[in-house]
Amino acid sequence: MGEPKNLDWDLVQESHRVSALLREEGPARKVRLPRGLATWIVTGYAEARAILADPRVGKDPAAIQRLFERDGFESAADSAVRALGAHMLNSDPPDHTRLRKLVNQAFTSRTVSRLRPRIEQITAELLDGIGDAERVDLLPVFAVPLPIRVICELLGVHAGDQPAFATWSNTMVAWSTPEELQAAAAKMHAYLVDLIEEKRAEPAEDLLSGLIHASDEGDSLTADELLAMAFLLLVAGFETTVNLIANSVLALLREPEQLAALRADPTLLPGAVEEFLRYDGAIHLATIRFTKEAVPVGEVEIPAGEFVLVSLLGANRDAGRFEDPHRLDVTRSAAGHLAFGHGIHHCVGAPLARLEAEIALRGLLERFPDLGLDAEPETLRWRESTLVHGLETLPVRLR
Repeated sequence: MGEPKNLDWDLVQESHRVSALLREEGPARKVRLPRGLATWIVTGYAEARAILADPRVGKDPAAIQRLFERDGFESAADSAVRALGAHMLNSDPPDHTRLRKLVNQAFTSRTVSRLRPRIEQITAELLDGIGDAERVDLLPVFAVPLPIRVICELLGVHAGDQPAFATWSNTMVAWSTPEELQAAAAKMHAYLVDLIEEKRAEPAEDLLSGLIHASDEGDSLTADELLAMAFLLLVAGFETTVNLIANSVLALLREPEQLAALRADPTLLPGAVEEFLRYDGAIHLATIRFTKEAVPVGEVEIPAGEFVLVSLLGANRDAGRFEDPHRLDVTRSAAGHLAFGHGIHHCVGAPLARLEAEIALRGLLERFPDLGLDAEPETLRWRESTLVHGLETLPVRLR
């Protein structure tokens, strides 16, 4: 297709517009990201779904590192970064198959369902903490602390350590400098090593203790695998749900008719969460993949040895799959959206994210019947990350 199309930071600040423009040029387009990486971006729904499940498109970190070096990018990954990144999301079968099976033993639907009372309690405590304030930034007072408390309690992270963890996580998913990334990874790595040793010595009723002792026909997670898995579950369980809650609130406040419909019939909420995931999900470009061999996508062929990024936001706004895709409709059946990915890497924490979002939104709308946006929508900024799709601030009027 000739030279890659150069993209600027509108990719982040105007992600839906940019995705639509790319999709007009075809379901897959070679681009150059703001910091210079040449990659293919897939924006068509059918093509994205196929790529996410295609065994010809891999995630092996060693192979990806070689491709980075081939393209002239120096590695920012020191030993701590590499150790934390060696988890199942960055692996191919058979390693991924084995790791996923072990995690599924500890992260069961029963584990998630029994969290409902505790999530409801944390939600109420946070809403009580807002007090009589008339205006707040909803992120630091509600959207951030709710999922971080839930996932940290689930894994057994001590309450006093949760704010530090949130800071490290934010640094590691943003466009941070190599020095910032390495410093945050080193602190996260050291903390998790100590926490795992503590849980090994004194197991508790938490997911991390369960992972330590999970076994399958004599198999178990190694120390390195356990460390990386704890990191993945903590960061993924925190970052995605923060943005799901905040993006859902923003979508509703920008569409008063949809907000009124949801208030009039709260039974719509579980389905509405699926529509929020489709309409403005928490992840923009899924984690990086590469072609092991040439892969046809639409009318083009992505050669072997190329980077591939799937735009989950773009795929979920494809008119070929969802009618009138740029319209929020809380009564729509949004089944089949790709907000949690597809295939073997489908998000293991999806049921927990759905549950948290449902409880958080119900509590917020019940507590504040006059909730409104306290800024012009065009002044809101999105975090400088091509991975997570999340706001920097969400100013709201409560009364």
